[in-house]
Amino acid sequence: MSLQDDLTAVRRNLNELVRSVERLERDVEDAARQAPDTPRAPRREGMVTVPDTPYDSSLWKDVDDEGLGARDRRAP
Repeated sequence: MSLQDDLTAVRRNLNELVRSVERLERDVEDAARQAPDTPRAPRREGMVTVPDTPYDSSLWKDVDDEGLGARDRRAP
């Protein structure tokens, strides 16, 4: 595939994405008009505080290390 073919494919995909987003925006507007009394979840804005305290080590008891397997066995 040539560079020109790649660019053409990217443009086509981008145009399809723009059309899909426009359809989604219209659908959301239509749904809002049809159900104006539907309560919406309150927006939660702002920063979330994450404590500096270490996690309880019992949370990790008997768990496998992702991608490494169980602690008492060797990884392949």
